Amino acid sequence: MQANGLASLPRVSIQAFCETQGVAQFITEVSRDRRMMRAHTKVMTGGIDSAVETYKQAPTPNIIIIESNSAREHLIGQLDQLAEFCDVGTKVVIIGKSNDIVLYRELRSRGVSEYFVQPLDPVDFVSALAHLYVDGSIKKIGRVFGFFGSRGGVGASTCAQNFAWALAQEVSSQVSIFDFDFAFGTAALNFNQDPNATLGDLLRSLDRVDNSSLDRVLTSGGDRLNIAAAPVMLDRSYDFAETDLDQLLDAARELVPNVVLDMPHMWTGAIRRSLISCDEIILVATPDLASLRNARGIYDVMRTTRPNDNMPKLILNMTNVPKRQEISIDDFSKALEVKPLAVIPFDSKTFSTAANNGQMIAEVDSSQQIFRTLVRQLIGKSDGETSSKPSLFAPLLKRIGQRS
Repeated sequence: MQANGLASLPRVSIQAFCETQGVAQFITEVSRDRRMMRAHTKVMTGGIDSAVETYKQAPTPNIIIIESNSAREHLIGQLDQLAEFCDVGTKVVIIGKSNDIVLYRELRSRGVSEYFVQPLDPVDFVSALAHLYVDGSIKKIGRVFGFFGSRGGVGASTCAQNFAWALAQEVSSQVSIFDFDFAFGTAALNFNQDPNATLGDLLRSLDRVDNSSLDRVLTSGGDRLNIAAAPVMLDRSYDFAETDLDQLLDAARELVPNVVLDMPHMWTGAIRRSLISCDEIILVATPDLASLRNARGIYDVMRTTRPNDNMPKLILNMTNVPKRQEISIDDFSKALEVKPLAVIPFDSKTFSTAANNGQMIAEVDSSQQIFRTLVRQLIGKSDGETSSKPSLFAPLLKRIGQRS
């Protein structure tokens, strides 16, 4: 299932009142979607009548989700009752069974934010909820590619940096690489840059990060490529609460169409959460037992935490090292139940020359096009631009069109 370039919900409260177990289970499961991580969702039974009774004595949440199988006139009457107890700013979402455009228009005229027709699609549902809070001036949400190593020293940073460079060559939009290895990051070094500002300038006030402050720490790394460099300062530790990097990533998505995250090999709450939030995860591993064990663990986590997203893509790096015993590519793939998107042979001369010169692999050896090939595999035939914000009417009209 494809779920890339979609907005996430802010910190909002959601209460759902369901008439059937199926819809209650759907909302419970969709609340685990990575784009719903910041929302607090509570699922109850009883439908709209239960909602009316609840809000006679309690304040309404940010979003109320109502499942109703009532006829049009009865549903409208129930909504008029509910409206008497709704606080200003509360958004109401209705789940029904009727492909009735007249009903949809009546609901909209009464301030209902969205109407869904069963069967429900989890990605459409989450996207519609998220876009209730997307600023209308933000036409596109950037796509985030997260690179993570199965263990230290597998070359995840080198892959991330070369991928970002190749992506900038392939697309017509801006690409930014964010070096999240705050203490020991190499992005600025490997792009031969000495930035005046780094992500360190933002770390002391992450709750106030916005597009303007983020733009000031981006350094040009070439055509259409910018670098948000790590501070690489050891006079402080970089301990973050689990949600501390959320606002930074939100600002990055709004500012840049294509974001590449160079993730450090650590498993803190903030790094884990940032990795889960990526549109595409690229796991870099070497063909050895420790990498295989760790990769299996990461895939297990992602299957649970990203039910509506693609599984991480796999890069097997530094294969065919002389005199080293390796797990075969077939055995590695079989153990993970995934085939590598790319296999990169060990080439110490080319990679070390590139690192020493502050260049990318294809700049040292033009025949090395593996990262451009990787880019094309991940973004398809498009130019990598994210799609425009879907119409609020799209879920209903799409289903009407399918059934007409």
